[in-house]
Parts: sequence; C-alpha cells; structure tokens
Amino acid sequence: MKTRVEEIDTNIYELKSTNTTLKKSIGLSPDIIKEISKEKEEPEWVLDLRLKALDYFNKLDNPNWGPDLSMLNIDEIATYVKPKVDNKRTWEEVPDDIKNIFDKLGIPEDEKKSLAGVGAQFDSEVVYHNIQDSLTKQGVIYVNFDVAIKEYPELIKEYFTKAVPIMDHKYIALHYALFSGGSFVYIPKGVHVDFPLQSYFRLNEKGAGQFEHTLIIVDEGATLEFIEGCSAPGYNELNLHAGCVELFVKKNAKLTFNTIENWSRNMLNLNTKKCIVEENASIDWVMGSFGSKISMLYPMSILNGENASCSYTLISFAGNGQNLDTGLKVIHNAPNTKTIVDNRSISKDGGICTFRSNVHIGKKADNSKVSLSCSSLMLDSISKSDTILVNTIENESVEFSHEASVGKISDQVIFYLMSRGYSEEEAKGLIVRGFAEPIAKNFPVEYAVEMNRLINMELEGTIG
Repeated sequence: MKTRVEEIDTNIYELKSTNTTLKKSIGLSPDIIKEISKEKEEPEWVLDLRLKALDYFNKLDNPNWGPDLSMLNIDEIATYVKPKVDNKRTWEEVPDDIKNIFDKLGIPEDEKKSLAGVGAQFDSEVVYHNIQDSLTKQGVIYVNFDVAIKEYPELIKEYFTKAVPIMDHKYIALHYALFSGGSFVYIPKGVHVDFPLQSYFRLNEKGAGQFEHTLIIVDEGATLEFIEGCSAPGYNELNLHAGCVELFVKKNAKLTFNTIENWSRNMLNLNTKKCIVEENASIDWVMGSFGSKISMLYPMSILNGENASCSYTLISFAGNGQNLDTGLKVIHNAPNTKTIVDNRSISKDGGICTFRSNVHIGKKADNSKVSLSCSSLMLDSISKSDTILVNTIENESVEFSHEASVGKISDQVIFYLMSRGYSEEEAKGLIVRGFAEPIAKNFPVEYAVEMNRLINMELEGTIG
C-alpha cells in the first residue's frame, strides 16, 4: 500500500474528458422533463411521476437547518447530459476517451480481480453494465435502472418510491423529476453472492447535475455486498449530485452497502438513502465522505421486523471551504432490534464536520439496543466539529448508550514521531490514518487502499 503523499498519483482524480457530450439540457421545466422521458422512451406512468415530482419541488422549501443552499440555482444546472455512447455489455465497445478515465480509476480492473459485476455511469447515462453469467443463471438481476423500468416493470412498480417517497424533501422531489441512470439489483431467495457488485458514478461535465437511482432488493435468506463509488473533476462552476438509494432487505437476508464519495470541491452533494429491514435481517452501511463543497447525507434504516439490525461505519474529512453535514436516521418498529454506530470525522484548514443522529424507538420495540460512538479529530484551531443527536424513546425496555470525543493532534505525539525520523507531515499522516483505520478495515481491501489515498490527498490539500 502506498502510504506517503509523494508516492500517490493524484492526477487520476482530476481526469477530464472532452468532446463526449451528445446532448445537454439546461435548467428545469415541464418541457425539459418531457424531453428526457421521450429520450429514454419511458412508459407514460414514469412521465406522470416526473411531472408530479416537479410540482413538489416547486412547492417545497429549502431546509431551514444545516448548510446554506441558497447558492444553488437549478436554472443554471445542466440537468441532463447524454454522453456519445449507449449502454454497453463489453468494455471494448466503450469509446476510448471515456474508457480511459474508468481504466485509470481502476475500473474494470477491479471487476477482473474481485467483483461479480460492474456498472459505470458517465454524466446522466450508464455506459457499461455487466454481470457474471453464473449469477444470471441463479436468477440475479443487475441492470441499468433505465433498462429495469422496461424489462422488469412489475418489480419496479412494486418497490420504486416505496422506501423514499417523492415528497420526502425538496431535493428528493428534484431527483424524481430528473432521475437518470443508476442500478437495479434483485437477489432471489436464498442466493448468496460471494463477490461484491459495484456501480461507479462519474460526473464529467462542468456545471452539471447527476441524479442516478439505485434500487436493491435482497430477498429472503439472501446475501449481497454492494459498492458504489463516486467522483468528479474540479471546475469553477457549481455541480450538483442528488441521487437516491432505495434498499429492501427481506426476512433473514443481509446487505452490506459500501460507499466512497470523492467529489470535487465545487460539488453540492444532496444524496438520499433509505433501507427497509425485515425480520432477522440486517443492513451494514460503510461510508467515506470526501471532497464536496457541501454534503447533506443521512442514510436511514427502518427496522420493521423482530431482530432486525443495522450498523453504520462512517468517516468524513472536511478541508478548507468544505461543510460536510452527515449522519443517520433509524426507526425501531419491532422488538429486539439493534443499531450500532461508529462515526469518525476529521477537519482541517477551517473545514466543518457535523454529525447528526436521529433515532426513534417506537412503543412496540421492546428490548431494543442502540450504541452510538462519535469521534472527531481537528487538525488545527480554525476547524469545526459538531455532534447533534435527536433521540425519541417511547419504550422503557431499551438499552441506549452514547460515547463522544473531540480532540486535536498532540504536539507531544508529533514531537515524539519526529524524534524517530518522521517529518512533521508524515507524523500527522500516521496519526490521521491510525484514527481512520477502524473504519478503513471495514471496506473491501481495494477500497481501504482508496480511502487511505484520499486521506493522504486531503492532508496534502490536493483534492478539488
């Protein structure tokens, strides 16, 4: 593993492709939405949903808490960007200029080594999607979400918008008006997918938005690990990401959902993720948030079945000009449900990290257990870290614990490491990586390496 900043090629995160756009729509209007739907040859019920969502977006207000979003003018955003390529099943068919970017990012090299399937999205459209034949023979479905609407309409109608309704908040309404690309996954009953599936989202166009939709159903007794990666090169114009993830984990099933977000510092990341968990089932969220100018992201677990559980392993790193407002929401609706949280945040050069937790334990959730651990590391005196907890407990037979710590790097520790031959920057890097290591070890090996790379780049100030 490369551990020194000077050993890391940071250019791969600033890759930009030119002359790849076939079509671009600026702003938001009924006509633009109709144009997108026509371009995708969607059924009428999808267009009706989009227009209904547009109406909600226009009526709903910006949140009156958290980071200021007044800088966003949707009329100036490229809300649909079609690349010069259709969805391909073989990597060789993808145009060279787009393929070269994904190749340098390690895709599909990871697919060859340790993945069961890969999807790659470039701006508003998926350009590549593939799955191992052995999984297809077991009934596993892994396709572009736009394709799923046409090929699996009954499944889509049953689950689409059911975890995240279109009126949930202003920017999910925007998402449903403009959604494009993403992935649909269905794991049949009892099927265990031994290697992860991965979707990678690349926003290349300056001043553009990306609105992919991910819908995953893990049926009874099945297991899946899913990885999503996100990145964008830096521009002087504002970019917007307002994706959505809907997850359904059925009885006795297990899902691990990994995310590494490496957005550029001109990005507003307003993502929404929810999971509905049934009896004896579990969802494990493992997430790393880097890069963006503003993030507002609070993955939600709804524990509807007895013995359902969720875990959150989260890390965020905010540098100069960044405001990362992240956290989680959990609803305990059944007995013997469990939540475990390990959140770590790092801030430097005036960066702001805010962790928000909203846990609701209902009247029927007897013997529920919640364990929250929040640790913050500030690398200077001008950075900021906050923990904001909202707990609603309607049941007396509950175990609830919360542990929080905030600290700075000790001058004594830096001095000790420097006396052993490390430079000051190397010493800081060792301390930060040690702080992040309990999170990194929960990622698949390749993505633990990726997270260490991003931490090094944040320390050096080379992201964005």
